[in-house]
Amino acid sequence: MDKPAFAPTVVIENFYPSLGSPNYLIKRVVGEPLDVFADIFKDGHDYLSAVLKWRLANGARWFEAPMQGLENDRWQGQCSFSMSGRWEYVIEAWCDTFRTWKKHFKAKFDAHDPELDIEAKEGAKLLEQAAQRARAEGSGDSAVELEELATMLRQLPAKELMEVLLAEALQGVMDRFPDRTQSTTSAPIKVSVERELARFSAWYEFFPRSATGKPEVHGTFRDCLPRLDDAKDMGFDVIYFPPIHPIGVNFRKGKNNTLTALPGDVGSPWAIGGAEGGHRSIEKALGTMEDFEWLVGEARSRGLEIALDFAINCSPDHPYVKEHPDWFYLREDGSIRYAENPPKKYQDIYPINFHCADWKALWRELIDVVLYWVDRGVKVFRVDNPHTKPVSFWELLIAEVQARDPDVIFLAEAFTKPRMMQGLGKIGFSQSYTYFTWRESKHELRAYAEELTQGEMRWYYRGNFWPNTPDILPHHLQNAKSVTFKIRAALAALLSSNWGMYSGYELCENQPLPGREEYLDSEKFQITARDWNAPGNIKAFLRELNKARRENPALQLYDNLRFHEADHDSLIVFSKATPDFSSRVLVIMNLNPNAVSSGMVHLNMAALGLSDDASFRVRDALHPSIHWWKGPHNYVSLDPKGTFMHLFKFES
Repeated sequence: MDKPAFAPTVVIENFYPSLGSPNYLIKRVVGEPLDVFADIFKDGHDYLSAVLKWRLANGARWFEAPMQGLENDRWQGQCSFSMSGRWEYVIEAWCDTFRTWKKHFKAKFDAHDPELDIEAKEGAKLLEQAAQRARAEGSGDSAVELEELATMLRQLPAKELMEVLLAEALQGVMDRFPDRTQSTTSAPIKVSVERELARFSAWYEFFPRSATGKPEVHGTFRDCLPRLDDAKDMGFDVIYFPPIHPIGVNFRKGKNNTLTALPGDVGSPWAIGGAEGGHRSIEKALGTMEDFEWLVGEARSRGLEIALDFAINCSPDHPYVKEHPDWFYLREDGSIRYAENPPKKYQDIYPINFHCADWKALWRELIDVVLYWVDRGVKVFRVDNPHTKPVSFWELLIAEVQARDPDVIFLAEAFTKPRMMQGLGKIGFSQSYTYFTWRESKHELRAYAEELTQGEMRWYYRGNFWPNTPDILPHHLQNAKSVTFKIRAALAALLSSNWGMYSGYELCENQPLPGREEYLDSEKFQITARDWNAPGNIKAFLRELNKARRENPALQLYDNLRFHEADHDSLIVFSKATPDFSSRVLVIMNLNPNAVSSGMVHLNMAALGLSDDASFRVRDALHPSIHWWKGPHNYVSLDPKGTFMHLFKFES
């Protein structure tokens, strides 16, 4: 920013939204509006004008829009962003000399001030200066108009000028050519603008090695095509693969996380690195790089994207261990420390020391690994345990990768303390895992969803709701009925605009490791056998759920969630609407998979764009039924053995 020619004349403060640090990033997607608020004032009683200005970070071209004064010196402006990338915005404000002069001139006119002619000459000077600015900007017609008015001010009696001077048309011309020579400009605020997939996505995770569904056959990338088609048919758009790199042999884990692998055990994909290479290589049992790039192209032709897991783990066989032993944690006996999360031990994984003496080369190498896969067509990354690495590293990595390709999206898998989860969102992660997985009651779900989508977090944190992961089979899904799986999927898909699930969920896999929130016979350590069309699957329900998300724009927004009241503790009611109410949905769900829940529902009609006495018609997107409502109150009964939820779309 250029230094101002004068000391600041206007105070600009109390920005909203404001994240508290110049390095933090407000999140938007392309075309999504951003409303900006600030307090703007100055000494004296002059009128002020202000504009909101925005540009690509360090770009040459500024866009701007006028701001409107609200009350008590609060101002509002709106901007939107035309392409992905890092943007910045500022507020520029100045004394509006013409409006101020008009106020004084009219007051003196009304008071029959004898010095009115002098005041008129000062106004003429303002018009002449505006004419010069108009001419400099190539607006010759406006310049002539202003010069003629200036001549009139110098020659005609004041009483003949009042109607012209107070006309909105003249003010409109003056607003186009204001005197901003002594304006004040705020410090810039940064915005991360991403493509629509960052705000609206449905993720499906599966292990390529289990693609055939046969435990004795190691799947390849070429075997994954039916799995992609199946996920596409269910309505998912991001296909997430656990790490696809060579898996270490030394200290390889056996089935069910046993410490000794037997012949044929495939090990954990997160134990990265072997004789074939490390993070730039592919597990040979999956195929070749050519096979992988073929699959990326096949996915793209289907409207799907493949997300890779960026896990900064190294097996004892990773090339880094021999080439850069100083990148790891060395113990007193000279051995390298393996990963631990007591009581869990990961003898097959060596964690990286991000603060080693050679940290600059280490960081450079890891950033280059991500760029390597971007060059091979990968635009989405799920990042494994980012909270165990320096935030400053992720800030640097995301900024550099998105500077190369602004369409790259990063999902943070960080189940940790709230401040760290929030910090990762503020420095650039596009989406984040959440604690939705463990929120069960109506009160818990409402409080948490409102915290994420209605509070300050909505500006920088996009929660991606997952009912399960390969690591987590929550207690409420253990040995659960299929309706429980439907309830949790519907909550994830409808409370947030981003959701995902790990394969097997559609088959209602529910067998836990006794006493743990983990799967029995975990796919993390073995190839899993599956009949992908087994009886009792909920694929049709998932298909309709994702179809409703695609067909209703209200469900594609993140921060438009509004809850309504219901008398029964197991009835949860919420709605989503677009700002113009052209798309509105109302969800009423029974959270109890074991009993009918009935009671009165009480709608906040204003949140739906309706008057309290309005009548309206809704169509259920999941069931072939139409309902008429009148007013905010209605009786609802939902049976988990039949219709356990309504997903109502409002009709004209």
